Amino acid sequence: MHVDVLTETVIAVPCERVAAYAADPSHAPEWYENIASVEWRTRPPAAIGSRMAFVARFLGRRLAYTYEITAYEPGRRLVMRTAEGPFPMETTYTWEPYGQAGDHTRMTLRNRGEPSGFASLAAPVMAAAMRRAQRKDLARLKALMEERAPASG
Repeated sequence: MHVDVLTETVIAVPCERVAAYAADPSHAPEWYENIASVEWRTRPPAAIGSRMAFVARFLGRRLAYTYEITAYEPGRRLVMRTAEGPFPMETTYTWEPYGQAGDHTRMTLRNRGEPSGFASLAAPVMAAAMRRAQRKDLARLKALMEERAPASG
């Protein structure tokens, strides 16, 4: 069974600031509840071909995997893929200006993959857990970005 989970939020911060922060994998442990650490395998900054090792906890299990950036349009879109383990995954972020003044950002977070072996049997449970986690993660990112935003006035 294919898993494809898409979540979005609107953040009251300009697109370029949200995209610059979220596209830096070093920040992932700050806004992803389940990500414990990120270690660069290539030199920063993020670019096509960059590789990062992530350690996460999901559904009570420790997961270690390496993502590679396969597409990157700064300020618009970032795609990372891993081919390791029982659940190869692709994560896509998109950002677009939102609101009449364009001073907000609509961000989407999409995770999709094709689990194999035992993971394929648990795909419906994994998809539901991923959906819950993504909602929390985007809410956390929104709160972080908005509390750091300079007051307007």
